[in-house]
Amino acid sequence: MRTLLAAPDKFRGSATAPEVTGAIAAAAAAAGWACVQLPLADGGEGTLDAFGGANRASTVTGPLGTPVEAPWRMGGDRVAVIESARASGLDLAGGARGNDPVAATSRGTGELVAAALAEGATRVIVSLGGSATTDGGFDTVELLEASAPFDGREGRAEVLVACDVRTPFRDAAVVFGPQKGASPEQIVELTGRLDRLSSLYRQRYGVDLTAIPGSGAAGGLGGALAALGARLVPGFELVAAHTGLADAVRAADAVVTGEGKLDAESFNGKVVGGVLALAEQHGVPALVVAGAVDQEVAGRVAAVSLLDEFGSEASWGDPLGCVTQAATQWLGQEWTTT
Repeated sequence: MRTLLAAPDKFRGSATAPEVTGAIAAAAAAAGWACVQLPLADGGEGTLDAFGGANRASTVTGPLGTPVEAPWRMGGDRVAVIESARASGLDLAGGARGNDPVAATSRGTGELVAAALAEGATRVIVSLGGSATTDGGFDTVELLEASAPFDGREGRAEVLVACDVRTPFRDAAVVFGPQKGASPEQIVELTGRLDRLSSLYRQRYGVDLTAIPGSGAAGGLGGALAALGARLVPGFELVAAHTGLADAVRAADAVVTGEGKLDAESFNGKVVGGVLALAEQHGVPALVVAGAVDQEVAGRVAAVSLLDEFGSEASWGDPLGCVTQAATQWLGQEWTTT
């Protein structure tokens, strides 16, 4: 029996990565194929799902100060997985309209890290993305500095920060502030705050954040954790290593990956680009199923745009059904029964 590898990212706003893998698996079953399901993420939202989903929840400080119930994971290997978006996310603040970009705090993410440490975690993976904050991680630093440095030495926990951007610390407000509801005046104010914190972290911990790519992730939370000895790592590579993606691609007869929108950024440290590179390396045919495909990359890889193939109403109303249909059609066209 042939084996199909389902290895997609989430379709932001319409389907989680586990839901998309299930839709691809339905196509494999209809075609008489076995299916290996590997929901993936690039270090942003969805990373918790890629590590097996939540099995803990803690009440922590939300981005605007009100308590939120934040799910997280603790594995039997004492590796904890935390998504900053579940504690300090923009959605929790009511989106850009409801957010207070100056007052929004990352403290809840720090409280999740503290909860993991209290439960005996030896490694904590913190994924950044989708945050409401541009506080430079200061509240998190104050909460966690007594347990630092997070270098995994001499019995201390190791903290790995999974991020999907390379934005410098001081640029966090300029790059991400507008999508968090910040006005031009607030962006100037927030950039000044980041500059002051960068100096503070250098003086207090001896860490030069200007030299660390990705330190501006999650409004500077990446840099704050780096100041406490955490290591910033490319999110997709971390998830790929955990899931055994390379071996799964090598063992498959075909691969289907996907995301909400396929564009040039999809090939810049993101899930789809990473999966396609592995498939090409091992000579495995691959298909991308995406909600939409940018004209800039159309024809670059085998891809189906759900919007173009099934129309707006179907692709938004039943994206999982459309994913199944697209994958089924590709399997039928690519392989004939012998």
